[in-house]
Amino acid sequence: MSLAKITQVAGRGVYVPGNDIDTDRIIPARFMKCVTFDGLGAYLFFDVRHTPDGRPVVPAHPIDRPEHKGATILLSGANFGCGSSREHAPQAIHKAGFRAVIAENFAEIFFGNSTTLGIPCVNAAREDIAKIAAAIESNPAQEIVVDLEKMEARFGAGAGDKIAITQRESARDALVHGRWDAIGELMEGREAVLALREKLPYLAARSGSLS
Repeated sequence: MSLAKITQVAGRGVYVPGNDIDTDRIIPARFMKCVTFDGLGAYLFFDVRHTPDGRPVVPAHPIDRPEHKGATILLSGANFGCGSSREHAPQAIHKAGFRAVIAENFAEIFFGNSTTLGIPCVNAAREDIAKIAAAIESNPAQEIVVDLEKMEARFGAGAGDKIAITQRESARDALVHGRWDAIGELMEGREAVLALREKLPYLAARSGSLS
């Protein structure tokens, strides 16, 4: 089965302000002791969403506010995803239901890990992110569209309610053409790999099957 072509992501948004939000803030290290990534969404931003004794902070963190429940587009500041290279950070974002991130810029490894999950990370100017954040504050239910073909993010009802976004062309191309998961692509080519294997004398002579 071909990978999904991700040309746009649409949904409600939530703004988590701040620069240099690192991967330990996104998913604290103690929650990385897991066999699979299932369930990591519950621990997204855990330490800033809870007091040291585990109670929800007051006022509630943006992603915990009722009006933002079900949001799929995350907005933030500069250097998002910095710090350690843990894959658990974008996994936690994905498991929490987010399908796109808009920020001023991203840490390199976080950006790559997100792309391989099919999460578009797009850049926007600080003042433009503030426009969308203000629109969300005014009407949390409104739809935001991250369009990777037109390279713009649309919001609100007005014709002028859109901002320019940017993204590294290699990542954009992989997303819009369904080539964002290297392992998935490899598995799709299994038959071709097997056929080539039979042509290679040092492999064809071996017994067993390709797993």
